[in-house]
Amino acid sequence: MIKRSVIFFDIDGTLLNHEKQLPISTKEAIFTLKEQGHEVAIATGRAPFMFEDLRNELGIHTFVSYNGQYVVLNGEVLYSNPLNISSLEALTAFALHNNHPVVFMDHEDMKANVPEHPYIKTSIETLKISRFPTYDPHYYKGRELYQSLLFCLEGEERQYEQKFQDFDFVRWHPFSVDIVPKGGSKAKGIERIVEKLGFQQEQQYAFGDGLNDLEMLATVKNSVAMGNAEDTVKKAAKYITKSVEENGVFHGLQMVGLL
Repeated sequence: MIKRSVIFFDIDGTLLNHEKQLPISTKEAIFTLKEQGHEVAIATGRAPFMFEDLRNELGIHTFVSYNGQYVVLNGEVLYSNPLNISSLEALTAFALHNNHPVVFMDHEDMKANVPEHPYIKTSIETLKISRFPTYDPHYYKGRELYQSLLFCLEGEERQYEQKFQDFDFVRWHPFSVDIVPKGGSKAKGIERIVEKLGFQQEQQYAFGDGLNDLEMLATVKNSVAMGNAEDTVKKAAKYITKSVEENGVFHGLQMVGLL
């Protein structure tokens, strides 16, 4: 009898290939895991509304979203860690001065502080989602935001890192970085779930490929980096599987003995 485990999967570059498609082998592997009694969860930088269709397709109701800031267990919110709004307001004013747009994000929607900008259009389009941020420069007022997006070129985020100590900045696109609470990560969100469900370290697995997966792969005992991951990400993982284009999730699950 296979010992019950919990497996966390990143989305972009892990579950979904670079065309944002779910490989058949990955879908079949997920359903096999569930049939065997394992707990299957998602750990992503995306907002909950950006992967609702994927959750429904795979029948997954437990997830870590916003890089650990909004955690749901079996359809119920388990943990949330909102941004410091006064610091975000100051950052937004500084970003406007630099002509760097900001997108505000809560668990339901995302709004931009400028009517339009090519950096927003180009980067959001790569996610291949149906929703696009509309204009509301005051969306941050009176609500909890779990992540924001700062749009700037690589290296330009350094000035924000020095000036705004309440936040961490994680690049996900040449034109954009995630803004998350200081110390927030997928690993912290995963901790909340495994503590609640009672899984031991040996029963915990995680698959990822991006820079926002570093803490997760370094923390989860049985971590697997995708073959398409950067070298720094691969070094953080215990195992390295094939790329997402080569059925990497399926082969990785075989490698660690879950399939």
